[in-house]
Amino acid sequence: MAKTKNEYECTACGARLTKWAGQCPECRDWNCIIETVAQTRPGRFGGYSGQLSNEIRNLSAVGQSSVDRLSVGVGELDRVLGGGIVPGSVILLGGDPGIGKSTLLIQLVAALAERVPGLYITGEESLEQLGMRARRLELSLDGIRCLTETSIEQILGHANSEKPRLMVIDSIQTVYTEALASAPGSVAQIRESAAALVRWAKENHCCVILVGHVTKEGALAGPRVLEHMVDSVLYFESDGGSRFRVVRAIKNRFGAVNELGMFAMTGKGLKEVKNPSAIFLSGHDKPVAGSVITVVREGTRPILLEVQALVDLSHLNNPRRVALGLEHNRLAMMLAVMHRHGGVSLADHDVFINVVGGIRVSETGADLPMLLALYSSFRDKPLPDRMICFGEVGLSGEIRPVTDGEPRLREAAGHGFTTALVPAANAPRKPLKGMKIVPLRHVSEALEKLPTH
Repeated sequence: MAKTKNEYECTACGARLTKWAGQCPECRDWNCIIETVAQTRPGRFGGYSGQLSNEIRNLSAVGQSSVDRLSVGVGELDRVLGGGIVPGSVILLGGDPGIGKSTLLIQLVAALAERVPGLYITGEESLEQLGMRARRLELSLDGIRCLTETSIEQILGHANSEKPRLMVIDSIQTVYTEALASAPGSVAQIRESAAALVRWAKENHCCVILVGHVTKEGALAGPRVLEHMVDSVLYFESDGGSRFRVVRAIKNRFGAVNELGMFAMTGKGLKEVKNPSAIFLSGHDKPVAGSVITVVREGTRPILLEVQALVDLSHLNNPRRVALGLEHNRLAMMLAVMHRHGGVSLADHDVFINVVGGIRVSETGADLPMLLALYSSFRDKPLPDRMICFGEVGLSGEIRPVTDGEPRLREAAGHGFTTALVPAANAPRKPLKGMKIVPLRHVSEALEKLPTH
């Protein structure tokens, strides 16, 4: 049997030490020594005297087997997961405090309780507090199996006797292993506890969902290797004060990345939003300057968003440039392109740009909407109410195509939009019923053809 002993490792250079030190003797970096578990295996270095447990095989000789996904029953969550939960997978769910991670997971366990055995393990609440939440959400309590425990050895012992097919750990930062002397939440504890849960999930074909805390910068707390170990990484996001929640897949070995699911927080828990485009369109009574509707691609779904811009004369030596939901560097690039190729200079103006609803847009298809919204606000000329646009803008002023142009146009047509300003390469070969397509090749052409009120 392998013997376990503790050793210390430098996170900067990987050097191994027999005791803790404030400074690494190899790379001379400070505060980088963490405790780890070293496995001493029998046999000499360069050979293995034991019996091999697996055999090397040709991939062509491996049979093809289909894995039946476990449908959650919530369309938005199934979409993010790629069609359902894969048995034996490990999912990491991160989000800000109080955003609704525990609420979503207790609803998930209750919804699947009639079909598969589940186990909800909490290290942050008592069972009485968990019961209060479940009753407030009006969930059926009979099928919810729950446990309050933070020791990974105790958790796996209970899991071996319970044999669940779905296990929730809330949260991984509270779990510790008795093999390490460091406090729960440390890098070593999170890494070793997560590794034990991943091994157990694969061996027992049980889906394990880990709840992860986030830092003040919004990244998952703990070692980066935690995100590499799991099969899927989901982020729970929300705009401050909004009742809407977004679940976004950052990593998914069994589905599309950057897939997005929409939920609304109510008094009885999280409810899925089946038509997210409707909540991101403000629906002005009349057209206003600086407002442009675009269609972005989030995973496999096109979503309509409203981009708003405000350009105002500045009284500061350095005019402000504020971008919410869009990349600040792309805003600076659009201002330079507009000046060079459109003849519009905003050097002495404050520029504010925002995506309605708190959604973050990182794709290049938002370049043209950003540019047209800035131009509309600067000229104080509203754009038509039923017009959409999308496209990437290059530094030489050319308008480049984006992926999935026709699905974006069909999504806009389904919401009643009648005019679309798109890159020439994205113009459909067959006309869309009820929609006028305006193909564009250059920024100067876009500003000339731009219809205004």
